[in-house]
Amino acid sequence: MAASKTAEAANLIWILLTIFLGWCMAAWPGFWAAAAADTPPEHPATAGPIIADTAVPTPPGQWIIQPFLSLDFVTGSLTGNWRRVSAGGDFTSFQMPVKVTYGLMRNLEIYAMIPFIHNRAAQVQDAAAWADRAADFSGMGDLSVILKYQLLAETAWRPTVAAFFAVDLPTGHHFHTNPARLGTDVLGAGTFAFTGGANLAKWLGPLYIYANLWYGIATQEPRATPHLVANPLTVPVHGRDLITWNLAAEYPLGGPWVALVEWYSGWEVGPLFRRSHAPPGILMGVMPGIEYLINSRWAWQLGVAVDLAGKNSLYGITPIFTVIMTY
Repeated sequence: MAASKTAEAANLIWILLTIFLGWCMAAWPGFWAAAAADTPPEHPATAGPIIADTAVPTPPGQWIIQPFLSLDFVTGSLTGNWRRVSAGGDFTSFQMPVKVTYGLMRNLEIYAMIPFIHNRAAQVQDAAAWADRAADFSGMGDLSVILKYQLLAETAWRPTVAAFFAVDLPTGHHFHTNPARLGTDVLGAGTFAFTGGANLAKWLGPLYIYANLWYGIATQEPRATPHLVANPLTVPVHGRDLITWNLAAEYPLGGPWVALVEWYSGWEVGPLFRRSHAPPGILMGVMPGIEYLINSRWAWQLGVAVDLAGKNSLYGITPIFTVIMTY
């Protein structure tokens, strides 16, 4: 029964994606004329998506520093048959990843996600009799280092295509954990993870469309507790291999304002190279947002990520605010 529901959900996603892409092409009456001329389309400036990754690398020698402020509110758990149940307590996680990007050379950039995390648990139902029902813990999370190389430049008919490769380093606290802290002192997965895939971007006026498709492999079973919140900003590490599929669309509103909507998802599969006793999980969500372009070097963005559906996972709501500084 669970397998059939998973297949039905996957078929529905593909149908919606086909309808969405068809609408995007129909929304631009000049698409076919521009394709015949094969000229790159011009479009207004935007700040790019918040969760999804872009496809055009940073120019050589340019720095971009982008701090994020996010607060994860866990609102429940998702069972193996897609049902929503209680999370067993009140769990929140303040996360402040800082994204530092540098243009190494033409068509190639490198960036790092350096997260600071403060986890808090309260009114925990399954706390041991000798432990308090509330706890908190702070520290650095797992560091991610990403390379992005542009393979194809955008034309009138072709999107920008970039190769994506990420390495997760187990820098977050994951050893000598204290049960009295109720899982809040687990700030990292405790394993290396490698993720590869592709990023796409295309202007289909009046929308700028982005898509990511990645496959992630952890070297061993993560040592995370069930209450470690997976922030949608970071490349997550799971018990199984993980397929990440993100979509985003920006709509310039005129002047400095840009509307943004994103769809994010993670699908556990495999794993290919090791055994896992953890049940496969799925999580899908949507994030509406707004952008304000202060000038050519500064911008800010605000969005709220809402987990919609999934299984064997936590779900919640995550407000996110970020500032983009270009040097």
